[in-house]
Amino acid sequence: MDVTLHLAQDPAADELLGRSPLAALVGMLLDQQIPMEWAFKGPRTIADRMGADDLDAHDIAAQDPEAFAALLSEKPAVHRYPGSMAKRIQQLCQYVVEHYDGNAELVWKGVDDGRELLRRLEALPGFGKQKAQIFLALLGKQLGVRPTGWREAAGSYGEPDAFRSVADITGPDSLTKVRAHKQEMKAAAKAAKAKKG
Repeated sequence: MDVTLHLAQDPAADELLGRSPLAALVGMLLDQQIPMEWAFKGPRTIADRMGADDLDAHDIAAQDPEAFAALLSEKPAVHRYPGSMAKRIQQLCQYVVEHYDGNAELVWKGVDDGRELLRRLEALPGFGKQKAQIFLALLGKQLGVRPTGWREAAGSYGEPDAFRSVADITGPDSLTKVRAHKQEMKAAAKAAKAKKG
């Protein structure tokens, strides 16, 4: 895995995401309730604070939970909820250590069926169906991981030129399109809720 991603809109953070399967998974895990760029910059920030050039599942899984939460809480915090996200990142890393010998790429490497890959992603701590489908679409669209049926397994996120999620962001223009789509979805949900109320 060695591609250039543009999710953090920060060269050093994006470089790490493009070469590190674990960093990509952690960025996806962090991508909730904060701006996307902030979430995907998180893995680089964590690696820097740990004095490393990559994330290591064994190392993170073995960290003292309070010390790891403090590391994520340093200013600027890695997430709006650094304590709970530190716990989730450690759970993800513990799972990767237990099930994939600490190698996050083994979650998808050699998987030849899109539904199986979706099942593996959904089994990851902190990954529900939507997050798993978005990550599957990211793998297929930008990282060249395309098992049979991957687009179908990714649902609407797998559609070409959909601009629905991080899977479609390749630069500032596509980021603007994805943001616009998300704002439309929020507005539609708010209108539906108001209509019911």
